[in-house]
Amino acid sequence: MNQSKTVKSTATASTNPLHIVMVQDVFQVGDIKNNADKIIDAAISASQQGADLVVFPELALVGYPPEDLLHRGGFLAQTKKQCLRIQQALKNSIADTGVIFGLPYEHAGNLYNAALYVRNGDVKQICFKQSLPNYSVFDEVRYFAAGHDSAVIDVKGHTLGVLICEDVWQADCVQQSKDNGAEAIIVLNASPFHINKHAERLEILKDHAKQFDLPIMYLNMIGGQDELVFDGDSLAVNKNAELVARAQVFEADTIDIIFDGSDISSQHVVAAEESSEAVIYKALVTGVRDFVHQNGFTGVVIGLSGGVDSALTLVIAVDALGAENVHAVMMPSRYTADMSLSDAEEEAETLGVQYDVIAIEDVFNSFLTTLAPVFKGAEADTTEENIQARSRGLLLMAISNKTGKMVLTTGNKSEMAVGYATLYGDMCGGFAPIKDVCKTLVYKLCHYRNTLSEAIPERVLTRPPTAELRENQCDQDSLPEYDVLDRILELSVEQDKPIDEIVAEGIDRETVLQVITMVQRNEHKRRQSAPGIRITRRAFGRDRRYPITSGYRRK
Repeated sequence: MNQSKTVKSTATASTNPLHIVMVQDVFQVGDIKNNADKIIDAAISASQQGADLVVFPELALVGYPPEDLLHRGGFLAQTKKQCLRIQQALKNSIADTGVIFGLPYEHAGNLYNAALYVRNGDVKQICFKQSLPNYSVFDEVRYFAAGHDSAVIDVKGHTLGVLICEDVWQADCVQQSKDNGAEAIIVLNASPFHINKHAERLEILKDHAKQFDLPIMYLNMIGGQDELVFDGDSLAVNKNAELVARAQVFEADTIDIIFDGSDISSQHVVAAEESSEAVIYKALVTGVRDFVHQNGFTGVVIGLSGGVDSALTLVIAVDALGAENVHAVMMPSRYTADMSLSDAEEEAETLGVQYDVIAIEDVFNSFLTTLAPVFKGAEADTTEENIQARSRGLLLMAISNKTGKMVLTTGNKSEMAVGYATLYGDMCGGFAPIKDVCKTLVYKLCHYRNTLSEAIPERVLTRPPTAELRENQCDQDSLPEYDVLDRILELSVEQDKPIDEIVAEGIDRETVLQVITMVQRNEHKRRQSAPGIRITRRAFGRDRRYPITSGYRRK
């Protein structure tokens, strides 16, 4: 194979336009053979439709992010084997259509995040990623060496620059491509979703297209991978910074582009922009569907309380997996209101899921009786509240063990931030769909989902939120109003604003201090919580990594 270096085209400019196909699809981490099959099949299909070049996303052969699988020799050996199989299959099936796909590639003792350009079974060029992101959810420096030059490829007389994900965010990489003779830029991406990501991508592509007078074709993957979701949103921008093609979000799609040697055009419909709530909801559905299916579960079981969080979790699960694969369980106690029972039943009936009611009173009393000698003389407090939550967690896990269904937890980001949740109780489960969704956004998503079809009773959206673990309990007995709490969390957790700047927004200082202290004290809970879908710029887990034990406190 050719080493990674710049190869300028020596051919004279062709008058024949190039037909380029970008394939937006799911490429699961570690499913190397099936990913290779998908590359082969899609490349052959596109070739049959007249494609001159077929493009696949960053690390498409192994999925993104492969993390410490990259440290396993067997994993890299399988990657090489399937790469050779792709080359042979394309040589036997495609006469002269070029194919670009991403993979980890070993060269001169280093491992690179690379893109291979293959034509007629031969590797014509190897392109190495130069800008290795090492922030937020990314830690590519842990695994890869960085390339040092922007490679270009020759496709039937046309010179195209090939960049990999983070490279396109760096103006000097785009400049290198142009200096090396690129007439257009192709970008292979594995770019995870977060709120407003589309606007950020489009802005940088338009800026670079205008600055460097180059059309840019940006291909992204789709699907859920643990906490991350990939939204697709593949884009093509001409040299006038006009959007000429946009793929569907969270759906498999292909974009056909014509490059005439100067600029690009496409007959692909520019997918309409959807509301923020619509895109976030699709992200949550995608994340649940792929996590459950790819981890081999037959369905999910959810503790349904009659509250807003479990209602949203339930409808997400139904939309992701089908009602027949969702089991809702209402577990009332002495503190459960009649309206909670009736609203939970209405939700289950409306959505058509299996629904059971298992009262926890006997289980709760049994624990109290068993613990009475130890608790003698002690006043009731949150201990008894937590015993109820843990009784429910035990029952849900028993159902999970017996049926093979995964337990979905129902806690939101606001609760996870301040520890308003019970370890081994309502935090008990395998996946947390709304873990990165603040409470105020939970309500917005519920209202959005009800515009699609009847799902969540109106009373669930208007009654004061409560955990129903003691008489007349309300969330605001222990927490600030959620609009205030969520704003503090956005500024402190997601933006790292100091206390004085948060107070300057008109929020009471004591309230700010209370919330920040609660966040700091509950890192141990979050560290033990189920993984959940990342939708914000900074989610707990992969993004925000704080020590559990620390002498540091903000002053």
